[in-house]
Amino acid sequence: MKIKSFAKINLGLEVLRRRPDGYHDIRTLFQWIDLADEISFRPLAAPEVRLRGDDPSIPWDETNLVARAARLLRERTGGGAGVEIHVVKRIPAGRGLGGGSSNGALTLWGLNAFWGLGLPPSALEDMARSLGADAAYFLTGGLCLGEGRGDILTPLPDLPPYAVVLAFPPFPIPTAEIYRSLDPSALTSGDKDGRMAQFFGARNPGVLTNALEETIFRLYPQLREFKSFFRDQGAALSLVTGSGSAVYGLFEARGPAERSLAACRGRVEAVLVETIGRARGWEAIEIGVSPSGKAAGFGPAIRGFESSRPRKHQRAERVE
Repeated sequence: MKIKSFAKINLGLEVLRRRPDGYHDIRTLFQWIDLADEISFRPLAAPEVRLRGDDPSIPWDETNLVARAARLLRERTGGGAGVEIHVVKRIPAGRGLGGGSSNGALTLWGLNAFWGLGLPPSALEDMARSLGADAAYFLTGGLCLGEGRGDILTPLPDLPPYAVVLAFPPFPIPTAEIYRSLDPSALTSGDKDGRMAQFFGARNPGVLTNALEETIFRLYPQLREFKSFFRDQGAALSLVTGSGSAVYGLFEARGPAERSLAACRGRVEAVLVETIGRARGWEAIEIGVSPSGKAAGFGPAIRGFESSRPRKHQRAERVE
């Protein structure tokens, strides 16, 4: 069994306050893009979980979110036969794209189907929250408002598809470093006149901002150049995604995005992808679950997730 594990970008991010537990309350717009890792599940005769991956920079041991997800699912259910999990990485780590969280969340989803556990989406989401602040998002996908630590989700109607050029600087950024260095002036009041509220009114991504950027640019000033570059190329929106280090340009048409990608050649590693809606994303994930392309009844439960949740709580081209 082989499934996709999509990356995300943050279309906007506001930081509201520091929490007593040391985290920050945020408000952000998560958006799937069609850059994806592949996770394969193969039965083993021995009753163990064996993990391997093709990116040598990532530890494929018990600390990996995939291994943690499999262990958590076994502990919660008391079941699960032996399985070898193989991850083919396309989402670079430490770039604000949520690759590790996506892998952990989709491992929960995939093993639930692979082991025939029949757990509902709400149970998987609860487990995903313990893996990371944004992990639960990947069990919904599409466009979502994330609140709290990013784990209180409200699915939103999908935007029209946008072309996205992602620039990957040759270094990761630790999320904790950015939040630890955050200037109190970056905190957002959260009032009704904020940029996020403007987006909800007009559905125009161009009004959105990332409150972490000034801190990121202070520590990594070279990233400001990529943001300016994409804006000069005509991007409707250019932001650091999450805490970085990836910077993206969001384009309404593919032609300008292709020209922007070509202009990146020789300057920075970059890929051209597109935003992906919830239904299309889950169709792509579910294709790998069985020869028929159906998720043995679990896919419909996922698609019913949006309507059942309480609303308030709730082809990549590479340039080297």
